[in-house]
Amino acid sequence: MRSGPAAGHHGILHEAAFYGSDEQFLAVVLPFLRDGLAAGEPAVSLFGERNQNLVREALGPGSGVVFIDGDGHYLRPAVAIRRHQQMLAEYVAAGAAQIRIAGDVPHPGVGVPWEWWARYEAAANEVYDAFPMYGLCPYDTRTAPAHVLEDALRTHSHVVTPDGRREASGTYQSPRTFLSTAVASWTEPLEAGPPALWLVDPEIAQARHSVAALQRTAGLTGDDLDGLLLSTSEAVTNARLHGGAPVRLSAWAAPGRIIVTVADRGPGPADPTAGLVPGAGPGGLGLWLAHQLCAYVSLRTGPDGFTIRLIAGDAPA
Repeated sequence: MRSGPAAGHHGILHEAAFYGSDEQFLAVVLPFLRDGLAAGEPAVSLFGERNQNLVREALGPGSGVVFIDGDGHYLRPAVAIRRHQQMLAEYVAAGAAQIRIAGDVPHPGVGVPWEWWARYEAAANEVYDAFPMYGLCPYDTRTAPAHVLEDALRTHSHVVTPDGRREASGTYQSPRTFLSTAVASWTEPLEAGPPALWLVDPEIAQARHSVAALQRTAGLTGDDLDGLLLSTSEAVTNARLHGGAPVRLSAWAAPGRIIVTVADRGPGPADPTAGLVPGAGPGGLGLWLAHQLCAYVSLRTGPDGFTIRLIAGDAPA
């Protein structure tokens, strides 16, 4: 039996909180975790190092809370989803009626582009809905930009305040509505200059060979380069099979980084969760692999068609 606001609820209950001080952060997070422990539920703290230390010190040793390194967990949205689903499935198999998870996702206030994390926050309402998950996502108003806070209201059904109030979000949108309309595409600054590579309707082998040649400038690790080449192959394949001609590949290179964009005249994936989970519509497995392997993936649909941006090497800031 589920406890707290999730009593009688099926699937995920996904709430946000906003705080402007360490005291407000703890006022939101500690009752959430302690109430779960009192109800005999798994309670997981999934924060970056600073906030995790605040929670640890406040709870003291032997609290029963499970601590997971948020900096390592939230490397990429598709990776976080895969790890979350595995963790949730293990708890359910062990008999958990509800799993409480409090955590904070990256955003521009901590130097990480927001686009694919905004998509993650919306998709969470769908991809975790098979589990009795009660999630709390606190946002620091001292660092999170205004558009991030606005998106948090659109992707969480309720908001918890530091004084203990719980209110419905007046701007909450269904995952698919948000993912289809509300996510602004992030722009890579290196693209402001001329591309080092421009191909029209390339064959797969040509695309791979041409991108690999940029390694002379970038000097990526072998794993990063291999992941980019596989992701480029998948992107070109998807564009040729599911997009509209012409397929246009552009690439830029700098020490430590390669950016590849693949554009076509098609409408892009019909399923807005494509890439975040495997097999979401035609080409979904390839998009998911790219989200696993690249430092950043951006999807953009506009009047001229669909573009996927792949970044390997240094994560964008």
